[in-house]
Amino acid sequence: MSRLWNSFKIAFAMYSKIPMPRAEWKEENMRYAMCFFPLIGIVIGAFVILWGHAAAWLKAGSLLRGAGYVLIPVLVTGGIHLDGLLDTADALSSYQTRERKLEILKDSHAGAFAVITACCYFLALLGIWSEISTEQALVLAGGFVVSRSFSALAVAAFPPARQDGTVAAFSDASRERCVEISMYVLLVLAAGYMCLADVKPGAAACFGAWLTFVWYYCMSKKQFGGISGDLAGAFLQICELVMAAAVYLAGKF
Repeated sequence: MSRLWNSFKIAFAMYSKIPMPRAEWKEENMRYAMCFFPLIGIVIGAFVILWGHAAAWLKAGSLLRGAGYVLIPVLVTGGIHLDGLLDTADALSSYQTRERKLEILKDSHAGAFAVITACCYFLALLGIWSEISTEQALVLAGGFVVSRSFSALAVAAFPPARQDGTVAAFSDASRERCVEISMYVLLVLAAGYMCLADVKPGAAACFGAWLTFVWYYCMSKKQFGGISGDLAGAFLQICELVMAAAVYLAGKF
């Protein structure tokens, strides 16, 4: 039980701003951390649902409601995945060799393409979420678990781009079959919840997430030779944007 508790603390300490008791970062404690990573999505989804009801009670306009939806994941996670999206944008926009792209991923400085990507990403996300109804937000609340389950599944199944990065450390400790099984179970449960909330947008969002997952594998393998922490963050952010767009489009047809 202590291993599981320590893995839980490491997952939340690494990928959220939720205060956690200290845990020693060693392989034994990190072994099951990816199993608990999607649980952060449950926290985000709960806040999204609460904000939807609060916005309705306040009779907030669509722009304010959408801004709240967009900011909740950033506040809960501290923007750790956004950092990966921006680093990935810089690396892909460099059109350099694979080795140079990996160096750019590790560079802490934000380039011009990172800034452009951030502006475009938030504009697109705000625009879409401003059109999302309270009922559709119930569907997308489950999407935060789906995106993180796919991300954790990739850590357990995809090759790492570097042998010394964060993903490599989690990957080495996460090879046990139970991590992959846990992610499949969570994916089924989250997808089931989304489809039960509203079958058409729920199915559309899950299909969009799966397509993004396939793109993630192909892109990371071709451009970087495997995945890294930054690429994982980029996938998660793009996946959540695609799911929101899928729900919005499903509501129009």
